[in-house]
Amino acid sequence: MGVLALAPTAIDPAAIKRARALRRNMTEGERKLWSELKEFRRLYGLHARKQAPIGPYIVDFVLHEKSLVIEVDGQHHFVPQQMEKDRIRDGWLRTQGYRVLRFSTGELTESVDGCVEEILRELGVM
Repeated sequence: MGVLALAPTAIDPAAIKRARALRRNMTEGERKLWSELKEFRRLYGLHARKQAPIGPYIVDFVLHEKSLVIEVDGQHHFVPQQMEKDRIRDGWLRTQGYRVLRFSTGELTESVDGCVEEILRELGVM
């Protein structure tokens, strides 16, 4: 019996390695949101992934079947140079059919429930 060959992934192996490292070292805000998003499969039949490569980028969270990317922004995202990079990244993700929701770590600290409600509205669940 032959060995089943898997098709090679189109994702850069370095991006996969970096995504794995990011998964192990999530920020507190990312951990809070992930604890909610991982329940979406059980509650709504929606599969969320964390620190997932999409093209040249690694997004914080993605629900592929709903084409929704969720980003958690720390302080460094609010300086002009990073804001421009985020604008370019979001534009590229939109060309790939994704919508992007961004939350600051402060928003998650103050009201993770409010952020989850916004995600559910965007998904059309609420």
